[in-house]
Amino acid sequence: MGKPTGFMEYDRAEMAYEPAADRVVHYNEFVLPPSDEEMAIQGARCMDCGIPYCHQGCPVNNIIPDWNDLVYQNDWESAIEVLHSTNNFPEFTGRICPAPCEAACTLNIDDKPVAIKAIERAIADKAWDEGWVRPQVPEHRTGKHIAVVGSGPAGLACAQQLARAGHAVSLYEKEDRIGGLLRYGIPDFKLAKKMIDRRMAQMRTEGVEFHTHCHIGVDIPMDKLMGEHDAVVLAGGSEKPRDLDVPGRSYAGIHFAMDFLRANSKRVQGLQVPDEDFISAHDKHVIVIGGGDTGSDCIGTSNRHGAKSITQIEILDKPPEKEDKGLTWPDWPHKLRTSSSQEEGCDRHWNVLSKSFEDDGNGNVKALHYVLVRWDKDENGRWQMTEVPGSEGRFKADLVLLAMGFVHPVHEGMLAELQAAKGLEFDPRGNVKGSTEGPKAYYTNVDGIFAAGDMRRGQSLVVWAIREGRQCARAVDEWLMGTTDLPR
Repeated sequence: MGKPTGFMEYDRAEMAYEPAADRVVHYNEFVLPPSDEEMAIQGARCMDCGIPYCHQGCPVNNIIPDWNDLVYQNDWESAIEVLHSTNNFPEFTGRICPAPCEAACTLNIDDKPVAIKAIERAIADKAWDEGWVRPQVPEHRTGKHIAVVGSGPAGLACAQQLARAGHAVSLYEKEDRIGGLLRYGIPDFKLAKKMIDRRMAQMRTEGVEFHTHCHIGVDIPMDKLMGEHDAVVLAGGSEKPRDLDVPGRSYAGIHFAMDFLRANSKRVQGLQVPDEDFISAHDKHVIVIGGGDTGSDCIGTSNRHGAKSITQIEILDKPPEKEDKGLTWPDWPHKLRTSSSQEEGCDRHWNVLSKSFEDDGNGNVKALHYVLVRWDKDENGRWQMTEVPGSEGRFKADLVLLAMGFVHPVHEGMLAELQAAKGLEFDPRGNVKGSTEGPKAYYTNVDGIFAAGDMRRGQSLVVWAIREGRQCARAVDEWLMGTTDLPR
């Protein structure tokens, strides 16, 4: 693949960003697009390594060496065909995927993996610019009607695949616009929403009907949906946030991260958000509790609001600066990573346990009290947390954002109705129970009901949601028709 000696001749090139001082004054994407020639050089670095471990790292099994080579050969139109064969939305993953494929790249043994994510993004963007992305309208219709609940990446991928198989697909979204987490949960500076809108246009032509303001189980009973469709796919997100049960949690100024991000994204996208529903970080001391992607998005948004200070705290140990490749490669390594939002400005602290909140005398949060912790293994090899004596401290806090992850899908409404009426089963973590293998892959214990994405597997990556949506579509098609030509 690529140029046999390319990895020895060319260095890895990182994606270039606008300077932080320039980009924090707007909500536009700030990655500087590379030239075709620069991407061809990066494609040339792809080795003929025998076993392409990048496939193992990629949840959708992208055929990465092939499209790297095609970019090197300047055959971009063939490259998008290969990329689309495994990934419905490469412009999404090329922007917001953490790129486990690069961690698995053979060249990552020397910390210089092929710039797979940048190449993927460049292929997708060029394909749209050149008009190569066209609707794939089926030649025949099956007469089967399928409802997909949830318009995030899992629901979108599932709906598109089923429509291309000739089924009539209705996609239901409780919010006012399609996209789920992609629309309001991920800031516009990471993913421009035109990416979603143009895919919607493609999918409408392919036969997908979009329905917004439809909260299944609240606005529309689940039994009505089941009665009108031959199959129903549950593809909603894992939206039940992990809370923090400490004294002072009820003070004003303490919010779940997604409430903060959702309201901000709506305003950025031109929607009316009442002042009482908008959470501003302007001129405030902001505390972000949680060190993951959602916390990082809160940092980037707070910087754009003009926060006075931003402090991010994490209860776990600080990861190592560099992983031990002999122990981790080609798997995703646990190591210190710094996001573009963190680069824009924040103080990061590890081993911090929140103990209580202090108010200003009027019920508004004023400070966070904490203690440092340490992690040690017990005699059974399990990690145990202990507080460090004398390590108590206090952070100023006018705004606290809880970004500690999500525990499972929201049960109230649709899932509670299904459980009460049909005995819907959940796994031990509270997700909708369903296997990914065997003759009933993605099938729940309720007849005609399938589940995919975060609703089935729990909080995960956009690329995993796309994979599950595609595979679930295949399972639904096979269940309805007895056979399927859809790819896994």
